[in-house]
Amino acid sequence: MQIIEAYKPFDIQEISLTEWKQRPVKNNFFELVLIQEGAGTQCINYHDYTYSQGSIFLLPPLKCHSFQITEPTRFVFLKFTSNFFKNYQRDGVKRSAWFKEASYILSNYNQLPGDIIKSELDRQHLSSLVQLIVQENRNYQASSAALIQSLMTSVLEILLRNIKTSLSSLAPQQHQDERINRLLQYINDHIQAPALLKVEHLAKEFLLSPTYLSEFFRKNVGVSLREYIIKARLKQVEIRLLHSDHTLTEIAEELSYTDVSHLSKTFKRYTGLSMREFKKRGEYHILKRNYC
Repeated sequence: MQIIEAYKPFDIQEISLTEWKQRPVKNNFFELVLIQEGAGTQCINYHDYTYSQGSIFLLPPLKCHSFQITEPTRFVFLKFTSNFFKNYQRDGVKRSAWFKEASYILSNYNQLPGDIIKSELDRQHLSSLVQLIVQENRNYQASSAALIQSLMTSVLEILLRNIKTSLSSLAPQQHQDERINRLLQYINDHIQAPALLKVEHLAKEFLLSPTYLSEFFRKNVGVSLREYIIKARLKQVEIRLLHSDHTLTEIAEELSYTDVSHLSKTFKRYTGLSMREFKKRGEYHILKRNYC
């Protein structure tokens, strides 16, 4: 196993294996794995997905994944850490806007197990970008930091595009009614605008009566619309508590809570922890619940 020392905002590992060895897992923003060569099966959340050369997966910040190797495999693991997003600026774009995009990936990719890239052109782009990052990191010099960060930004843009595309076209067996797919994506896209997520507004947006919309959502998703939205917003709170230097006031304002007191009470009610206790433990709660 070869571990490459990397620039602090991320960690890069190149690993050649004939038999899988469990890797130490810490809570991180998320981790991308590229299969450079080999074949086998990825097991994630107790489901198996075959892999081969060029396969690209996103791994959750949990220990419930492994690979069953049938042909000697060379992996590249690219781990994004919270430091990558703190105090980050890119071409004048506000840090908060970029952090929202990355948070979208973290809070939604668990819905999309298996190979995350649907476009073969994007697969080629992503493979090339990862190889450039690895090569630059091997020959690290003073100018490498800015270049690697720019390459990482491009990686995230491609991931975001594929996740949004996939969420808008989930497999029929996941949700029989296409309306629920569009409804879930709408909620995810407007999670920071509670006024747009009220049942009356959603009913008008999707041409349904408020009563039928609520029943329709519970039947297809298994939880009430209200509970789903509350937990989706709290996932965003957890991400910011663990991976940003935002103050509680900034988090409350960004996610449109009435004030910090309202946010604190809601967080404690659904996690059983105060936000201070949560940060001290340093582990996801709602974000990882029911995934493993």
